Amino acid sequence: MGKLSATKVKALRAAGRYADGSGLILNVTPKGSKSWILRIQHNGKRHDYGLGSCLNVSLADAREEALRIRKMVRDGKDPRAERRKENVRSKTFREAAIEYHATHQESWKNGKHRAQWLSTLQSYAFPRLGDLALNAIDGPVILDTLDGIWLAKPETARRVRQRIGSVLDYAYSRGWRDTEAPMRSVSKGLPRQPTKRGHFAAMPYSDVPDFIRELGDRESYGRLALEALILTAVRSGEIRGAIWSEVNFDAALWTIPAERMKAGEEHIVPLSSSALQVFERAKELRIAGTEFVFPGTKLGKPLSDMTLLKILRDLSLPYTVHGFRSSFRDWAAERSALPGEVAEAALAHRISDKIVAHYLRTDFLDQRRHMMAAWGSWCTGEVANGAQRRSK
Repeated sequence: MGKLSATKVKALRAAGRYADGSGLILNVTPKGSKSWILRIQHNGKRHDYGLGSCLNVSLADAREEALRIRKMVRDGKDPRAERRKENVRSKTFREAAIEYHATHQESWKNGKHRAQWLSTLQSYAFPRLGDLALNAIDGPVILDTLDGIWLAKPETARRVRQRIGSVLDYAYSRGWRDTEAPMRSVSKGLPRQPTKRGHFAAMPYSDVPDFIRELGDRESYGRLALEALILTAVRSGEIRGAIWSEVNFDAALWTIPAERMKAGEEHIVPLSSSALQVFERAKELRIAGTEFVFPGTKLGKPLSDMTLLKILRDLSLPYTVHGFRSSFRDWAAERSALPGEVAEAALAHRISDKIVAHYLRTDFLDQRRHMMAAWGSWCTGEVANGAQRRSK
């Protein structure tokens, strides 16, 4: 039987420590606040464990918690370590996802990806998983989350699946979860998605010359940017973000800095005579007050991604802007005698074979000059002997 009673605990006002027995102590501060402490021997040392304020923890609750901790010690467990586990294991999927996003977003170069990463989970994962404890999320729960969108929104669903797996693996690495994400088994449980080539639908390279001529029927920054994108085989963000200081007209080179590249490495683009003409035409239209080669409608801002896509849609073409990189790659495979590695370097693709990548020290710049010149000639209808570009 303890020495304290609920009435006595309430009545005590003088600062000091009052023992209840078996190490349980009521601590009263000079300002009158009261809290519980359990003093116990553990591993040959004396330890004090805070059990909480009397405002939240009654005498009966304090005795029960003290009993539980003493039993832990008898069983050879560390009460503080067990408490830490209990605290982190109570984290929800939503809390872990928000922390993962906060930890990793600065390393993501694509601003659109940073913004969409969490919003995608908020829309499609949080309604089912958000308030669940991390250890409660297993394969069937994830399958249930993906079920409604897997076939209806294939690309979105794949992103949601990948992000759920990333959050769960992050939680496992932090000790918030007992196992890694069961994504392999989840993938086995999902039906095969319909094959759709429309996302990066590519114009056949044989149609590109006619399309280039059609682009020249009218001149605008959007059309010039799209033509430059085709002739240089770069990504939309790379051409839209181009600034004048990156372009060396004398050397016919465009140097895209690492921070604007998907792979995070500087990319040097050799400019064919056709590509140079596009940049020169843009220079003639240059607007004071902006460094962008292809400025948007707002001063100091680049073209929007939708500007380039709208050109294709206005012409009723079922292709994507990104697809022109595939047009170039198909042309290189079928029309160029240069090795495939040269085309991959032109596209700024990472080499998937790590051993080959380690020993390959060249960026094939000289060979890429020849390849891009040939591609420019193909796109603009120039003949092999170097005849002038056809007038538009």
